Amino acid sequence: MSSSTTPPPPPKMHLTPENTGLWGITQTPSAASRCSDLLQKDMETHHVFFNKDGFHNHIPHHLLALFGTGAGKSHLQSAYDNNATYQRPVLPEHNSVQLTPETLTEYYGKEEYYPDFLKFFQGEIARWGWRETVTRYLFEEGEGREDLIIRLFGGFLHPLIQLMYGLEWQLEGVIAEGLSQAAVHSDRPLREFLLTSEQQAQSQGTGTGGGILELLKEVDQNKKLKTSARFEDGNKIRDGVLVRAKGEMVSLAAKVAVAEDQARIEERTAEMFNAAVYIASGAAVCMQDKNKVPKYDFFLMHHVNASPFFVTVNKMDWVPIKTKKRLLEWKIRMDLLQFVARGCPELRLERLEGYTPNKPDQGETNKKVEEIVARLHSFGDDGHAIKLGRATVVCRNICRPYEERDGFKVKGELWEKICHLIVDSVEAPGEHWVRSAGFEEAWKDIPNVDDSKL
Repeated sequence: MSSSTTPPPPPKMHLTPENTGLWGITQTPSAASRCSDLLQKDMETHHVFFNKDGFHNHIPHHLLALFGTGAGKSHLQSAYDNNATYQRPVLPEHNSVQLTPETLTEYYGKEEYYPDFLKFFQGEIARWGWRETVTRYLFEEGEGREDLIIRLFGGFLHPLIQLMYGLEWQLEGVIAEGLSQAAVHSDRPLREFLLTSEQQAQSQGTGTGGGILELLKEVDQNKKLKTSARFEDGNKIRDGVLVRAKGEMVSLAAKVAVAEDQARIEERTAEMFNAAVYIASGAAVCMQDKNKVPKYDFFLMHHVNASPFFVTVNKMDWVPIKTKKRLLEWKIRMDLLQFVARGCPELRLERLEGYTPNKPDQGETNKKVEEIVARLHSFGDDGHAIKLGRATVVCRNICRPYEERDGFKVKGELWEKICHLIVDSVEAPGEHWVRSAGFEEAWKDIPNVDDSKL
């Protein structure tokens, strides 16, 4: 294509009432139109980070999670209005910079080039289509090809979550945002961890460990690994686990092995998702004996919210099996790393099984999980809560064929209790989330049950 050729216009956000993601409900035309308009407005007016500390703009996820769980246009508008107040405006493009496939890596990890990356990926999608663009820049393997896919797992999985919503809804604009968000994230310290554990796993052949729950037991039995993060660490992955027990963490992660087979990948995806829900929900009640109100861990929650990405990718027959395998192995390794970084909160199934919803008059335990989660449509946060509820129901749906197999702790009526727990925890007094639930210090300002107004 010559430089004088006018590039095609960037893709526009467009949703239909039938395009509601993995829940598969049918929305209203008015909600679809409003969500499309708000997604477009967000892309055109807001930066990817709402402050200079790298805190992410969650508006696209929030809108699509609401839309995909049946929220109406008033809830969509309210969510946008509440969260638009603190966003930073779009940054200017760099007129002196013209990104090309050959120069992209020079600008990776640099936030100020986000608008340039967005323009570049919008152009590539307009020219080649979103499937070809994702394949070229994210899924192709080979020398130097890990640069972008590693960054996808940075920033507490936010680039992956952004891309997840784009792929699930096949929204070209959100896909471009996801690729661009990954491009401006750092690949440290994850590059060494992911590639070293992968290389070690390959040298071991099929892997020596069992399922995810067995690997969690190994963490509990390894004192050095279990105590490698400290509450005072600024970044408990970078400054804690990967400093004090890097070898042990890599060795544990190297035991993760997924067979290069579509059926096994789908089963292991369900196992990963189920374990993520179990870990996050178990951590939410880990201070029950200390009489604390339940609170989900802010970091572990993201590992649930990101998991539908892998369900969507599994449905895409154009994605190579080896890529699906690699992505899933990396996600499981990241789940284990995050669990250790959060102080290894004690997980006890009986605490979840014995949980009693705080508001039984607003939804009995046998009420549909979709109805329980719908209570979050009017919840005034930045979208984390509805994303957690949505992801949990997606997990319930894909785990049904596997619930009697080893490695699946969450099953049967426990799904309803966990959905109640999610809603109850964010509606409870105090902060919406606890940060690093395995440390008692993290719960210092979380109210006691007797002091709450539940």
